[in-house]
Amino acid sequence: MFDFTEDEIYEFHNKVSLKVRELRKEKNLSQLDLALELGLKNSSFISHAENPKISTHHFSIEHLYKISKILNIELSDILK
Repeated sequence: MFDFTEDEIYEFHNKVSLKVRELRKEKNLSQLDLALELGLKNSSFISHAENPKISTHHFSIEHLYKISKILNIELSDILK
């Protein structure tokens, strides 16, 4: 059985969140633009999910898949 520390999980979420932010900005999309493309009504979720200090909001695998399609990138690019 694998043992994962809370710090490892935090670092993983942090890495993914920062990568989404970086890739979103490279495509010149605002948080609101991305939120609307995902079918959300405002940028609140994106803002929280991109902020590593907020540990209660994370991108799901479905979010990441949709984000990769919206940004026209490979899903694996987000996880690099």
